[in-house]
Amino acid sequence: MTTTCTTYDGHGDLDTLRDVLDRADAVLLDFDGPVCDLFGGACTAYIADEVKDRARLEWGRLDRRVEDCADSHGVLRHLADMAVRRTGGRRGTRLDWADGIVTRHEYTAVRRAAPTPGARELVGALALLGKALLIVSNNSAEPVREYLERQDLLEHFTAVLGRDPQDPHLMKPHPDVITRALAELGDPSPSRTLLIGDQLTDLAAARAAKVPFLGFTRDAGTAARMRREGARDVVGSFEPVMHALSAPLTH
Repeated sequence: MTTTCTTYDGHGDLDTLRDVLDRADAVLLDFDGPVCDLFGGACTAYIADEVKDRARLEWGRLDRRVEDCADSHGVLRHLADMAVRRTGGRRGTRLDWADGIVTRHEYTAVRRAAPTPGARELVGALALLGKALLIVSNNSAEPVREYLERQDLLEHFTAVLGRDPQDPHLMKPHPDVITRALAELGDPSPSRTLLIGDQLTDLAAARAAKVPFLGFTRDAGTAARMRREGARDVVGSFEPVMHALSAPLTH
């Protein structure tokens, strides 16, 4: 079966978008992107470098994939891979010190993060419609919660779920955080939820959890890849989503 995928600009037929929103009893939101611009588009290599400096003190020489990584979340994954190799395939090496470094920088970032245009209005509209709202993020939950509280948005959210500090392998694209969100909701049918995310890892996690997905990205290349990988709906702003929430279905 061929799936029709559409990028909305706010002026086209919104029936399919309205339909997926209408069927969702709960909406899961990724944090960095759909809710705010956490690092202002800046590279997080400086965070990865701090993690690597500490890792060298812990372990000495690092694997090449760790050394070459210039992303704060990626370096956690690669350190976890290295830890598994160092222990002969066993998990359990504590990496909370590495997670703590990343979390500290996330706390700093949320205090100056710019809200995503339209995010506040979207959260308010979904809450008014009675949708349960949850954050499902690869960021640490506590900085996310602080941001939402500062923005007077926390009251709208049923739960704020972030990465597992003990196991970076469970970050998206792994579906763990979505599975935890469904458990918070009482394990409803995944088809009655919706994940809004801006990364291909969000799409992969949603597919693994069998949760419908709405892509949110202003990057044409990312939007195209989302569509190629099965995303039915992709938007470049929340304007068409707000239109769809207020427009009745025409079929």
